[in-house]
Amino acid sequence: MRVCFTYFIALIFPLFANAQEKITSQELKTHISFLTADSLGGRYPGTKANRQILDYIKGDFSSNGITIEIQFFQARLRRDSSRVKTSNVLGFIEGTDPNLKNEFVVLGAHYDHLGIKNDSIYHGADDNASGTAALLEIGEKLAANRKQLKRSVLLIAFGAEEQGLLGSRYFTENPPFSLNRIKLMINMDMLGRLNSKNHVYMGGAGTFPGGQKLMKNLSVEKASLGNNTNLNPVIHAGSVGGSDHVSFYLKGISVLGIHTGGHDHYHKPSDTMDLLNLEGEVKVCNYIYKTILAIAGSDREMRFIEQD
Repeated sequence: MRVCFTYFIALIFPLFANAQEKITSQELKTHISFLTADSLGGRYPGTKANRQILDYIKGDFSSNGITIEIQFFQARLRRDSSRVKTSNVLGFIEGTDPNLKNEFVVLGAHYDHLGIKNDSIYHGADDNASGTAALLEIGEKLAANRKQLKRSVLLIAFGAEEQGLLGSRYFTENPPFSLNRIKLMINMDMLGRLNSKNHVYMGGAGTFPGGQKLMKNLSVEKASLGNNTNLNPVIHAGSVGGSDHVSFYLKGISVLGIHTGGHDHYHKPSDTMDLLNLEGEVKVCNYIYKTILAIAGSDREMRFIEQD
């Protein structure tokens, strides 16, 4: 599907009264509780639950004055090679600079998971209800502070990541505008298990000028509302792999893939919300929010640097 970009911009809502400036653990919990509910059956592509998630994300974007566009696509499932209909949800926040608003920072997270196997629900609280909740909360904060954005921001909730990065691949093959207008793609996959040393891991920081230094500096600076992130970032110039940012990197787009580390509950039914560190995720969300402001809120030079 190719979206008419002029139409895409024209749909922007005039009022943004519902958008809140503060990211809270309670709001993250609310989103994750919904996404990991037994009734959603592990968020498998092509199911009725998948459509409920779509409506939930659309509703949250709309309530914060974020313009919505849906990309529907066919996903081939790894389980039995069948094809199902699923979707990406796009949310657009326009920048304020007359020229830079035509450039984009993309913030993405996949909302799907593994469904039900052998009568066990794979809840996917960390993978990736945590990232989807972060997308909604950071999006809300960006909408509340949109006047600080020079470049535009595109929020994307990807479908069918677990089936082979299908949602992000579809987007990069069917973009609503020229891909060269995307200056950075930040991907969030598994943000909910910040450890006692406050390690946040990222790959791709060397794919744009000064990226490694920027990400280090942002971890110790105070956020705009006085919150200190107190994070210890583990920063890799390359190490681009494993999730939806790969689809963008392969198109020559600068990326950051951000997560809080692996664990024994990865791709198991035991990946449940009670094991998450929600206060830690608030810190990570504020860190990512500051990263977006550093790029989208400035005329900082952004160009792609390939990594080995």
